[in-house]
Amino acid sequence: MKNAGFKIVEELPSADFIFDAFGESLEELFVNCARACFFAMTDIETVDRPDSRDISVAGETVEDLLFAFIAELIYLKDTENIFLSRFEIEIAPDGKTLKGVVRGEAIDYNKHVIKTDVKAATYHDLHVRKDRQGYSVRMILDL
Repeated sequence: MKNAGFKIVEELPSADFIFDAFGESLEELFVNCARACFFAMTDIETVDRPDSRDISVAGETVEDLLFAFIAELIYLKDTENIFLSRFEIEIAPDGKTLKGVVRGEAIDYNKHVIKTDVKAATYHDLHVRKDRQGYSVRMILDL
């Protein structure tokens, strides 16, 4: 995906979905992680956005918050049978709470390409890094 804000890591042997995500802000980083998560499952460019859900998650660290955010998105996908493609979030200055609105549509097997099913986020090697360019993270999703 052009300018997606994430890169699939294919050089590591794994049955999981591994990606590196980037962002100038924490919000941009988290949104790019969400996009990568749903990119693993479908072509997110084909997912319309008529349905919205309010979300709110918390974590003790920025890694906990990212994990909780992605876990919440996977939970919504599993319980409401929905693919998400738009993520509008705000992270508190202390990096411990996130609120926002996510948008997508019901999974339609006649419309959406089904690539794989993401079952869960993992904590394996989950470290958000900050440098002069912004934020980055490598994330592993369990398939």
